[in-house]
Amino acid sequence: MKRETLQRVVRFLIKYLTHTEFINLENIPAEGAVILAINHLSHIDPPVLFVNPRRPDITALVTTKYQEKPLIKWFTNVAEGIWINRDIADFSAIRKASEELAKGRALGIAPEGTRSMTGQMQDGKPGTIMLALKTGTPIVPVALTGTEDALKKLAHFRRPHITVTFGEPFTLPEFHPHHRSEELHRWTEILMRKIAVMLPEEYRGVYS
Repeated sequence: MKRETLQRVVRFLIKYLTHTEFINLENIPAEGAVILAINHLSHIDPPVLFVNPRRPDITALVTTKYQEKPLIKWFTNVAEGIWINRDIADFSAIRKASEELAKGRALGIAPEGTRSMTGQMQDGKPGTIMLALKTGTPIVPVALTGTEDALKKLAHFRRPHITVTFGEPFTLPEFHPHHRSEELHRWTEILMRKIAVMLPEEYRGVYS
């Protein structure tokens, strides 16, 4: 299956099996490199982001542990996702992500590094900020709700209500080389709080 075909199929399924709202789409640049940083709740998050109406060119970083799941592996490969081993410093994945951004594509990434099993936000990791700093790419914070139990509802023939809210894009300032570690931490906190402020209180977790 081609990527464009998969996108059409997923778009059809999302439209007719869920009630999904994309809010403030105008905050995503219409073209050029951009990082979409999401709170991660479910396996369905990447497909939902994949069919956003603004940037059909989107790709995403996906952890290699999902290569053990045939359907997710197939979907990621067809969708041209980028596999990343989160247990090591995966420079190959970062290089591939940087190359895609250099082509002017949109890139989805979950700063938490893994799905939340509670539906609440977890501590953000500095990888997203490091990539944005390395490539000079603007970041759009993205807040997801309703995906945490979407698959369970679909299994019971219920239509989940999903919201995808896009915050205003921001670009990182130049970091002072002597304070790089502190700045990475500070801007990771800023990014996560930008996501949290768009979420209902019960989703905010450590960023309440």
